[in-house]
Amino acid sequence: MADVNKLSKRYIRQGILLTSGLFLIGLLVAQVCNKYGLIVPLIVSALFILAIETADALIWKRVAKKSPDSLATFYTGASGFRLLLSLLVLFIYYLIAGRQEMLPFFIVFVCFYIMSLVHHSLFFSKVSNRL
Repeated sequence: MADVNKLSKRYIRQGILLTSGLFLIGLLVAQVCNKYGLIVPLIVSALFILAIETADALIWKRVAKKSPDSLATFYTGASGFRLLLSLLVLFIYYLIAGRQEMLPFFIVFVCFYIMSLVHHSLFFSKVSNRL
């Protein structure tokens, strides 16, 4: 059980570091290219990914402790839920910002989303092999 707690904290810590790094790279690109319209998409994307990564870690910890046989279902459900929430965020941003602002937001959001998927896949594949 202590191992599950430690792994959950490590997943959150890695998620924060990866998201922060990608956010800082995005800020650098916005500064160098004078694309200050990227600031809002960067903030929205970073906050969304941090919330999803934290929720994934906390739910995984609970499932791993209470019902380890259901972990395969959790991985599938988490990916599906992440996709649906991402589509919802894209739709809400489209309603608020309009069509002209969608392309930069979409590009930034997809970068964060792919980073999150890769992190989720690599981390939990290693954890599943160890457990």
